[in-house]
Amino acid sequence: MRRYVLSILVKNTSGVLSKVTGLFSRRGYNIRSLSVGETQDPKISRITIELIGDEAILEQIQKQLAKLVEVLKITGLRSKSSVYKELVLVKVKADAKKRAGIIELCDIFRTRIVDICAETMIIEMAGSPEKNDALLKLLGEYGIIELSRTGITALQRGSASMHED
Repeated sequence: MRRYVLSILVKNTSGVLSKVTGLFSRRGYNIRSLSVGETQDPKISRITIELIGDEAILEQIQKQLAKLVEVLKITGLRSKSSVYKELVLVKVKADAKKRAGIIELCDIFRTRIVDICAETMIIEMAGSPEKNDALLKLLGEYGIIELSRTGITALQRGSASMHED
């Protein structure tokens, strides 16, 4: 079992996300991460899905997705030839004694503190899932109160693109 990331261009219509995710649930496949949004063309959205499986599962999913009328293009994104990013907001315990250590970690990981009060801080991280996981592990020592992750969004590196033909 390995990690796969699919980038799917779809018609930006009502219910398309439900159709795509329904395909996964009907077959018992789990979506590890999901992000969706409009492209430069408001008539087209990009869905980025991270899943764990084998080649047979990936092939089956791609064939089923291709049958959906709203799906325009499907591309598997490899980590070495793509850029993966996710946004994470994390609220941590940050009393006066802990604050300097948290700020130092934020500087090292090039994150932003977007809210601060006497007892907590909210930190914004935008990076690879692995980088975000590393910082979250360190912040866990201070006490994570809440966490929200967007899911992976990704593009192919270089001149390669998924422009609709």
